[in-house]
Amino acid sequence: MEDTQQGGPDPLATLLDMAHRARHVGARVELDFLAVNGSHALAPYRQAALWFEDRKVCALSGVVQIEANAPYVQWLERLCKAAPAGALTAADFDGDVAAQWTEWLPAYALWLPLPATDGLLQAPRGGLLLARDTPWQAHDIALLTEWCDVLRHAYAAVTKPAPWSPFALKSRWRQRMAQEQSAALPWWRRRKVQIALGVAAVLCLPVRLTILAPGELVPANPAAIRSPLEGVIERFHVKPNQLVKQGQPLLDFDQAQLESRYQVASQALATAEAEYRQSLQQALTDNRSKALLSSLQGKIEERRAESEFLHGQAERARIVAPRDGIALFDDPSEWVGRPVMTGERIMRIATPGDVEVEAWLGVGDAIPLEEGADTSLYLGASPLQPVTARVRYVSYEAQPRPDGSYAYRVRATLDGATTHRVGLKGTVKLTGRWVPAAYWIMRRPLAAMRQVAGL
Repeated sequence: MEDTQQGGPDPLATLLDMAHRARHVGARVELDFLAVNGSHALAPYRQAALWFEDRKVCALSGVVQIEANAPYVQWLERLCKAAPAGALTAADFDGDVAAQWTEWLPAYALWLPLPATDGLLQAPRGGLLLARDTPWQAHDIALLTEWCDVLRHAYAAVTKPAPWSPFALKSRWRQRMAQEQSAALPWWRRRKVQIALGVAAVLCLPVRLTILAPGELVPANPAAIRSPLEGVIERFHVKPNQLVKQGQPLLDFDQAQLESRYQVASQALATAEAEYRQSLQQALTDNRSKALLSSLQGKIEERRAESEFLHGQAERARIVAPRDGIALFDDPSEWVGRPVMTGERIMRIATPGDVEVEAWLGVGDAIPLEEGADTSLYLGASPLQPVTARVRYVSYEAQPRPDGSYAYRVRATLDGATTHRVGLKGTVKLTGRWVPAAYWIMRRPLAAMRQVAGL
């Protein structure tokens, strides 16, 4: 038996000294150390562990640093969660807690709970576990119970109040439920029913269905400058974002090949005309030459058409601005010397101020949008000043995007003039119809469930 020996220190005096030390600790970690190591002065034991619902196993006797993933600590977690107050043995548990008892603890243990008080709802549930090889006596249990009551108040003093912590809210909820059960309130006054009705009312509130999509400012009615021929760009006469006038030269194609082909065609035309004149002179005396006149005349027309076509191509090799505006294109060095195909877009001429919002609505976010629906563009360069617009149209079919996804093109007309330049990107908020809040929350999860399970 490990009882206090005759003539030893007075247990009450020891308890008073321990209470004095507990009231004057500076931090919670000091109180943890005092609980698992200092309690030995009140009653001898071999092992001690301190556990709280929020901090788990936070202190062990004779251990400075706790390894949370250690098997011993994990086993203590399961024991402390299920331990009833008072003296314990392996027979009080079942499962792996009872099976591994002899591996981790002596035969006899004592669980001293540290519950939260009514005035300190922020304190989580916890307790002090003491274990030794001899049974616990009644006077030891009474002395240690009083010591745990001192610890409870000490922990409340060193712990900063957290009235809105999860444990405080959970404690208030349990207290409220206990009061309702003891008072036998009508069903409409029970907190669970009131909360359920409140949540149902919130879920039924109408909200606007909104979707976010990437977007940018684009020209509303630009004039596209496309390649009139197949060739190589030689030089640009304008710079990106430069103001141009109608008829101003924009760029030139390399005309060396066109000039060479035009000279060859012109020479072939002259040769055909010479052959025709020669046959015309011989036709006066030679009927055979007279029969060749019609074919030579067709050959002349063919050569003339080819020559005129090449001459027109040479004239089209210099592209001019079809109207006043801003030249929108990439870096000229990326175009010079690059072969282009007939019809390939090189640049756009946009009228200043004639801009609108373009957004790409993902297939999964395609909500019904009516013409004139509210639209707001939050530019990355100016997030605090949204550009407001009205939906003009939504494309009928989804189009492939550079990232491999498909999206619907949305165009929206600005509500007023803007000082932001074309090409600025941001996030577009598209506003749809009014829907219940429950539909707004569950729309995407329900769509995913339909796609996966077909429900």
